[in-house]
Amino acid sequence: MADVNRGNRPLSPHLTIYRPQLTSMTSIFVRLTGNALIVAALMIVWWFIAAATGPEAFARANGFITSWFGDLVMFLSVWAVWYHSFGGIRHLIWDSGHMLDVDKSETAGLVMILASVLFTIFTAIVL
Repeated sequence: MADVNRGNRPLSPHLTIYRPQLTSMTSIFVRLTGNALIVAALMIVWWFIAAATGPEAFARANGFITSWFGDLVMFLSVWAVWYHSFGGIRHLIWDSGHMLDVDKSETAGLVMILASVLFTIFTAIVL
């Protein structure tokens, strides 16, 4: 049966009425942090290749990584590692069939956020 009003309907009406939830936002940020860690990994690989290439290349790479921007990227990468790790642990718990209720899932999301911030601060201070 042909739908004559097909062109008048929005493509994704759920996006206009959907209220973001803590569990969906934390899950999206797990994916984002995983992708963002690739940038930090490429910076570290660049630093190692520059160290093997010569003193001029190493000075350039080391200057970038130790600049304020490089320090910021590396600090946020530490947070991303912790956040991504706790998100993976949360998904393993969900995969085992535990904490699937909405209130427990939201509590796990809050714990994940808080733990990632605390572990990042601890890592930055101690290490």
